[in-house]
Amino acid sequence: MTAVADLLAELVAFPTQQAGPERGAGNERALCDHLAPLLRARGAEEVLVESTIRTDGSPGAYVFARWGTPRRIINAHVDTVPANAGWSRDPWQPHIADGRLYGLGSADTKGAIAATLIALDGATPNDFGVLFSGDEEAGSAVMHAFLRSPHAAAIRDVIVCEPTARAAGTAHRGIFAQRATLLGPGGHSSKADHLPKPIAQLARLATALDDAGRRRLHEGPVGMTGTCLNIAGLHGGVAYNVIPARGELEWSLRPYPGFDREGWDREVAAIVAAIDPAITVETELEHVPFACDALADLVRPFAARVGTLDFWTEAAMWSEHGANAIVIGPGDIAQAHAADEWVALADLDWAIALFRAVLR
Repeated sequence: MTAVADLLAELVAFPTQQAGPERGAGNERALCDHLAPLLRARGAEEVLVESTIRTDGSPGAYVFARWGTPRRIINAHVDTVPANAGWSRDPWQPHIADGRLYGLGSADTKGAIAATLIALDGATPNDFGVLFSGDEEAGSAVMHAFLRSPHAAAIRDVIVCEPTARAAGTAHRGIFAQRATLLGPGGHSSKADHLPKPIAQLARLATALDDAGRRRLHEGPVGMTGTCLNIAGLHGGVAYNVIPARGELEWSLRPYPGFDREGWDREVAAIVAAIDPAITVETELEHVPFACDALADLVRPFAARVGTLDFWTEAAMWSEHGANAIVIGPGDIAQAHAADEWVALADLDWAIALFRAVLR
């Protein structure tokens, strides 16, 4: 194997997954502790490993290395999703076949971490930094913690690594998830004609929200029209002969840059008021959209294309923080989160060349 493949295999073997139904959360701190001496060996003036809390309350971490006072950094995430069903081998036992390295996180985004480290070999960065952070696959609590720290203050340009099939992402949607709750007295189903029925009312809300999404199918910039409104779940009830005392409805949107969030909130409030004013609505997750082309020329010589991406990234958080950001990295989103995830070895070599250019 090549040096970058050897290193990537080493990183994949660290379980850093978010908690799933069959296995608990992995250990981000262990991988960050492993990466710290590798960064020191590449001449970093300071390497910090910080523990923090992931979105689900489990321990998380990041490792940050600097050469001078970082104005530009490379950022990749150390965590992965839980292993999907259908793996033909142990997801944490990497192997190479047909020019690909297979393993959980190989594309998303441990391949970018390995390529960054190899790119640093023999380099002399100036006012540069590297951030390998956790919890990206959940609620990005670790990134929130880093952005609150003094280490983020001087950073102006960020290369956010995601598996983009060598494309450079200058814009993508956000995502927010909402939940509506309605309570009732509950009771015997023989009284259903006369008692409040939370599930039925929330079903009406679900239909009205879906209609609102359909009315927006042609809104938004080219390549990102519509809101991707998804009715995700309707919950409640204990038996067919019991009127539920509680119902919950979940939905999400993927807003495009420039989406009128306040207008959406007003429309939802009006829909709720018309159906049942007792319905309460809360936002459970919110990631803003992203749009920034300030770094497009920096990566254009290496990019297969420059434009929009279909998925959310932490570039949106960097942009909201006031930094320029662009999304690019080895691997393809089609392999991310899938069984037998892989990254092409040629993509790793491409990423090394890209990151070496960014380091200059």
